Amino acid sequence: MLPKILISTGGGDPANYLNAVRAAGGEAAAAYLPAPDLSFDGLLLAGGGDMEPSRFGQPDRGSRDVDPARDRAELALLDAFLGAGRPVLAVCRGHQVVNVWAGGDLIQDLGRLVPDHQREGDAVHPVQAEEGTLLYRLYGPRFPVNSNHHQGVGRPGRGLYASARSPDGVIEGLEHESLPLISVQFHPERMTGRLSRPDTVDGGALFREFLRLCAAAAGG
Repeated sequence: MLPKILISTGGGDPANYLNAVRAAGGEAAAAYLPAPDLSFDGLLLAGGGDMEPSRFGQPDRGSRDVDPARDRAELALLDAFLGAGRPVLAVCRGHQVVNVWAGGDLIQDLGRLVPDHQREGDAVHPVQAEEGTLLYRLYGPRFPVNSNHHQGVGRPGRGLYASARSPDGVIEGLEHESLPLISVQFHPERMTGRLSRPDTVDGGALFREFLRLCAAAAGG
């Protein structure tokens, strides 16, 4: 059977995420504020607006499009899926939600110091992966990705470590010391299938690895 993935979205068009999962060989359903449903083999946290700053102990310092209901729903999803040993793929906002879930914090506005991460459409830049990490195994020590975000991971949460960084120090990947978690700041769903691009790596490799983890966790 194909791995079944639950995608948590902000209510926008989930087509890119659905297509990326299907192209990698899985099935997917997308919803806004989905309840934890462990009939799915894995969880994908999609991009979107910012988290409520009080969730990580800060006043508002430039957060945008905050959705407290989505924060609550996705933190509960992480509790359920990772608590059951089900793999999680977290993208952009999802990357940040994972860090807050683990007790870390966020940089609320990267500002003008790191302009390569925020512009109209995707910004392409290199990242450096740590040897021995999943991203290093998939893509090597240095590779180009896309970005479109104004926040970033600050202090990594419990059990998390940075697997990749951009040249300006933004944490582009997180891995967990024991949990089945793939967490990236960039957008692999916009670098695979019909959205593959010559100036970045193939985002489909991340989705295929994620589905491999889901199949293994399900005993397939």
